Amino acid sequence: MDFAKNLVLENSRVRLRPLETADFEPLKAVAFDPELWRYTLTRADDAVSLAAYLAQAVQERQAERRYPFAIIDRASGQLAGSTSYYGVVPDDQRLSIGYTWVGTAFQRTGLNRAAKHLLLCHAFGALGCERVELETDSRNLKSQQAMRRMGATEEGTLRRHRLTQGGVRRDTVIFSIIRPEWDALRHSVFAEFDA
Repeated sequence: MDFAKNLVLENSRVRLRPLETADFEPLKAVAFDPELWRYTLTRADDAVSLAAYLAQAVQERQAERRYPFAIIDRASGQLAGSTSYYGVVPDDQRLSIGYTWVGTAFQRTGLNRAAKHLLLCHAFGALGCERVELETDSRNLKSQQAMRRMGATEEGTLRRHRLTQGGVRRDTVIFSIIRPEWDALRHSVFAEFDA
């Protein structure tokens, strides 16, 4: 994966482009909701934490640890949140999709599923992945339901896996989609975006 490349992915519903520190102002409208950050590793629900979140995302891209995207709702043109590739292991042909958050007004609208469609298409296509992983806090039932609805397979729980905000150790639920499953999912769960 070329972390230096400005990757833009687009379908009928959403546009993904590299996240930038300049996205601070438009993201304030959706990020300043404490409920969005309840189960995340860090918070970005005020000016200081959002600026730090953006700076860290850009630094992690430069260090080739994470490729953060801005999620843009094509219908309104608004920035709706962010998502990332991370944990990229070329030798094993796998990566993770995560660091995903979408403003409340955009939840349950299909926007997140449309963004996942783009990321999965690119991962299994251009990047040649055999496996894409997704993970979430075991307390985040909403996220787990969303992963199941898009056809990801729950593989298990890693106990006391990650240190999260406030110094709390979370259990992490791991989901995956593998290459042999992708074609069927493209033509079922993601069919409306796969034109």
